[in-house]
Amino acid sequence: MSSLGKSIVEVILMDYGQDEVLRRLADPFWFQSFGAVLGMDWHSSGITTSVMGALKRAINPCADAFGLYICGGKGKFSKDTPQELLYLADKTGLDGNKLVRTSKLVAKVDNTAIQDGYQLYLHNFIVSKDGHWAVVQQGMHNHDGTARRYHWHSEKVRSFIDEPHAGIEGRSQGLILNLTASGAAPNRTGIMAIVNEDSSRALLDFKKLVMPSHHDVRAADVDLKRLGAMLYVARENQPQDFEELLLLKGMGPRTLQSLALVSEVIHGAPARFKDPARFSFAHGGKDGHPFPVPLNIYDQSIQILQKGIERSKLGNSDKLKSMHKLHQIILDAEHNFTPQFDIQQVIAEERRDSWRYNGRTVFGEAKAPKGGDIGQQLSLF
Repeated sequence: MSSLGKSIVEVILMDYGQDEVLRRLADPFWFQSFGAVLGMDWHSSGITTSVMGALKRAINPCADAFGLYICGGKGKFSKDTPQELLYLADKTGLDGNKLVRTSKLVAKVDNTAIQDGYQLYLHNFIVSKDGHWAVVQQGMHNHDGTARRYHWHSEKVRSFIDEPHAGIEGRSQGLILNLTASGAAPNRTGIMAIVNEDSSRALLDFKKLVMPSHHDVRAADVDLKRLGAMLYVARENQPQDFEELLLLKGMGPRTLQSLALVSEVIHGAPARFKDPARFSFAHGGKDGHPFPVPLNIYDQSIQILQKGIERSKLGNSDKLKSMHKLHQIILDAEHNFTPQFDIQQVIAEERRDSWRYNGRTVFGEAKAPKGGDIGQQLSLF
């Protein structure tokens, strides 16, 4: 996860810059899709801990080159955030005291100003060399064991106490005490000076992601037109003008399927992340839903990205441009595509063939079908 996550972030940095990485981490739909591409359970709150832990391990050793720094973490590591920010400020010249105040205020808002029954246990503060920042933090419910993730982005914060979030992911708990709601302005009078602005604009930017309780991937969880168009291009109609990528060693329909979803995580517009479950069709999930993680395909995805990054650094960006081109090919295919396939058939084929790709879950290795029925890939369209 660290290797693939680092490669994806590095391509985003090269193509779009540091602010775009922050912007995407602050988007709950992109974040969940990113975690699914990395092979985490698409529906799981554990995505937060795993993704941020993997990114911190991968990015911080390259922080000077990337211009991005990840502070904090889970449990006791979240309490180290102020010291990490002050250390970072000494190295970069950023205003450490301001960053520390922001980190503490963001945590205080979600733990105290919003009384929804969730106690924060994870706090990650991501800051760029320009001082722009994003926060991903998560709380656990006191009684039912569910989790809620809070996303912040510096460019969206007009006031820390008036609709400040970039997004929230979690199950509705009904009526709660939310002192950051625009309607709570009278209650905050005398506590802080309130920014007097029309909150409708902030509400347009607000995103709330609610994940289902079921673990399996169902047709209702994904955009079938987008998933179907991607499968069609990868399985049935591999583009002939895509020579550089297709000629790479080991590049077949299954690897192309994974790279198509990786390319969308890198280049896709925000509106394309409304169905995070779709991105689990890149590398499955460690719980076996929708299918075991195909380690061989996973490794190929990492190698292709890393080779593209290295060649780009040497002045040859053809392979990274091919990733962008792959995304555009999928977009073009969607225009006239009508979904007429069974998503459960796709999942059944992936599970049947999982042993071919060294499929793994937390329960062990994927096994070949009994009775010698190893099958062949069928046309879905």
